Amino acid sequence: MKQNLDSIDRQLLAMLQQNAETPLAELADAVHLSNTPCWRRIQWLREKGYITRHVALVDPRKVNVGVTVFVAVKTSQHHQQWFDTLRDVVMGIPEIVEFYRMSGDVDYLLRVVVPDIRAYDAVYKRLTQAVALSDVSSSFAMEEIKFTTALPLNYAQ
Repeated sequence: MKQNLDSIDRQLLAMLQQNAETPLAELADAVHLSNTPCWRRIQWLREKGYITRHVALVDPRKVNVGVTVFVAVKTSQHHQQWFDTLRDVVMGIPEIVEFYRMSGDVDYLLRVVVPDIRAYDAVYKRLTQAVALSDVSSSFAMEEIKFTTALPLNYAQ
């Protein structure tokens, strides 16, 4: 049984990352397979966890969250209970769409989407009132130059 990705799997993943609703016949034709073997490969990619979910990407401006804010968080507390509180607070704020633990000078990085500065201020207050933070620095994105959800596949094995 197959263990690693091959070029056909990578092609399928690339196409599905661009449009998860691409018809099976179109996918099969692009990778030079008939429908059934192509479908089996896609099922294998799902079973092995290469494909984790199918989502619809929503235009942030259409749903009035066109302002992106990157928030750098520093803390002097690094114990599990504090982190659990931070994680729970962040998970409860829908405007925070990404949350990372970082190396270097910043401990955590958040990406926040809101309609305007006033809405961001409300998010900021919810965050800082619920969790003890040493420093919070906010940077507003002026222009989106590149945005993609498609991952590079040239490293996949």
